Amino acid sequence: MKKAVYKTHFPEAKLAKTGKVRDMYDLGDSFLMVATDRISAFDVIMPDPIPDKGKILTQMSLFWFDVMKPLIPNHVITADVKDYPKLFIPYADILDGRSIRVKKADAIPIECVVRGYLSGSGWKSYQESGEVCGIRLPAGLRESDKLPEPIFTPATKEEGGEHDINIDFETSAKMIGKELAEKIRAMSLSIYKKGSELAAEKGIIIADTKFEFGLLNNELIIIDEILTPDSSRFWPKVSYRPGTSQESFDKQYVRDYLISIKWDKSPPAPSFPEDVIRNTREKYLEALTQLTGINHAF
Repeated sequence: MKKAVYKTHFPEAKLAKTGKVRDMYDLGDSFLMVATDRISAFDVIMPDPIPDKGKILTQMSLFWFDVMKPLIPNHVITADVKDYPKLFIPYADILDGRSIRVKKADAIPIECVVRGYLSGSGWKSYQESGEVCGIRLPAGLRESDKLPEPIFTPATKEEGGEHDINIDFETSAKMIGKELAEKIRAMSLSIYKKGSELAAEKGIIIADTKFEFGLLNNELIIIDEILTPDSSRFWPKVSYRPGTSQESFDKQYVRDYLISIKWDKSPPAPSFPEDVIRNTREKYLEALTQLTGINHAF
């Protein structure tokens, strides 16, 4: 098994934030965003990294950022280590393929979730009330059913390992203003539509996903990551069977393993067997290869 990057440490650089997966370094006029190989489930960071996961996420985001340029600008400045500040050059082997220099934007404090299929917390909510985030859905839907049309189901953006809370559109409008809420809803649905159609051509169903947006000089841009197996449910189109849970290219495989061993979803998290680590890496890499058509030699 290849050596993984669980955390980064660049003594001369200013660490601005450590997230579940990404380490952010403050470069003054920009950030250096480094995707590690950490993986989280149920909002808990697992003790075992998935080798190359950070590279896979970064390359997939760069692919989608480029695809979505006609719809919305993004925060990417460069992913070429040679164009980073000189202090990072000694760490090129670590940074290459898993880092992006990005613009500083004012992040909008809403998780912009779009659901095209009924799964996860959406399925649970539908079973309880027939609704998802205040949106009434037709009766008689089954788990993993395709929805009549994609729906925007925002959530709060919680820090420090707290669970994001699903909210309705009206609550999001009160939080950030109606005009901006309407704008990010329309943009989220447009990005999902374009992305899910392209993925479907490549044999992947994007069941749901979440986006993060920011404001830069009063312009809406997309930030963080986009349409990756960390932020989305990716299902193989060939094996899709509504009425039950689905095979996946995403971290649902990890969630299912943790459920199978009856972990209580509270820290400390258990370690993974080697086959779970290996299979998770293979699923992520398969999704990248299938989407981009490029065989990455990680």
